[in-house]
Amino acid sequence: MRSVGKVSVIMPAYNAAEFLEQSVFSVLSQSYKDWELIIVDDHSTDATLKIANKAAQTDERIRILQNTKNEGAAISRNKAIKAASGRFMAFLDADDLWKPEKLEIQLQKMKDEDLAACFSSYEYVDKKSNKLGKGIRALPVLDFQKLEKANYVGNLTGMYDAEKLGKIYCPDLLKRQDWGLWLLVIRAAGSMKGIQQPLAYYRLGNHSISSNKLEMLRYNYLVYRKVLEYDGIKSVFKMLRFLYEQFFVKSRQNFRTV
Repeated sequence: MRSVGKVSVIMPAYNAAEFLEQSVFSVLSQSYKDWELIIVDDHSTDATLKIANKAAQTDERIRILQNTKNEGAAISRNKAIKAASGRFMAFLDADDLWKPEKLEIQLQKMKDEDLAACFSSYEYVDKKSNKLGKGIRALPVLDFQKLEKANYVGNLTGMYDAEKLGKIYCPDLLKRQDWGLWLLVIRAAGSMKGIQQPLAYYRLGNHSISSNKLEMLRYNYLVYRKVLEYDGIKSVFKMLRFLYEQFFVKSRQNFRTV
């Protein structure tokens, strides 16, 4: 595929030494070559920065930013977005993986259908990168009203066109900032298209920030209050609707590959 514009790959990394090399390699392996990878080391205490710097020495498309203290994923992503020079913003955490055709397929769809944003299905792997035979199927079309009910965008698959929408940044929340980001994107874009083919691998068992369900509910509420700026009563109502959507509707997007 000929270049339709540079993709800026946004990768926050905190104590990700165990997986970072694999994640970076999944970007290096992309069939679409016009990209830059911006890794933000969030003041790691392991070998994350050393691995990132080694990768940057092997490919000039890789850039490293460093936080002088631990800032969290939202601030780290926003620093990378601010520094990004690409037309398209794509996101990959330092322990997740892309399939080699991810960018090419996604950009082709955005070009063919003149889209401002899109996302895809993805599969699950374990800590050893073994496929678990299951994943999440992307909705063919996603609008703001649906995304408001629950997060249907896997952050590792989402991409938006900054030329069409301008740079859109993550809300300053410790958790659920990815959902907040895609709510802001879809509000600007009007809708997003989902690619049914799985284009990425989400690593289960390593996203510890998502493990405490009660804590996550509190941050879901903050998305309604602080990101969407709903009043307290409306936010509580939206939270009740979220619980129904999450447990009785969203589960329909689960699929098995074996």
